[in-house]
Amino acid sequence: MKYWLLKTEPEEWSWQQQVTSGSKGAEWNGVRNFQASNNLKKMKIADKCFFYHTGKQKKIIGIVKIIKEHFLDKTDKTYKFSSVTVRALYPLKREVSLQEIKKNKDFRDFSLVKQSRLSVMEVDLKYWKKICKMGRV
Repeated sequence: MKYWLLKTEPEEWSWQQQVTSGSKGAEWNGVRNFQASNNLKKMKIADKCFFYHTGKQKKIIGIVKIIKEHFLDKTDKTYKFSSVTVRALYPLKREVSLQEIKKNKDFRDFSLVKQSRLSVMEVDLKYWKKICKMGRV
């Protein structure tokens, strides 16, 4: 199993909308960066992802899992980009902010700190465990 982080603007797709999508989950689409799209293609069923609100909030809200591996993003007219389907698992008991992560020297090599503009990134197991502990899950 691998671990990931998926970024979304809460005005575009919020944690509450993800939860409301229920067990059928929701398509994670609209990714138009090749590196982020390649990360979507690497995802496997049951991989877990942090659900991250970007924009004004900049914090990890919850955890989702991959329930359908990559397929052609129906919103992409160029036919170059992929989507996956994710289902909400649970919210973090305590949301973890980007500011909090950046203040912790243990995260200096974390992709969220080093490549802050990337919308889909792999999360090393050591960072996954630390953030889960910070989020009280």
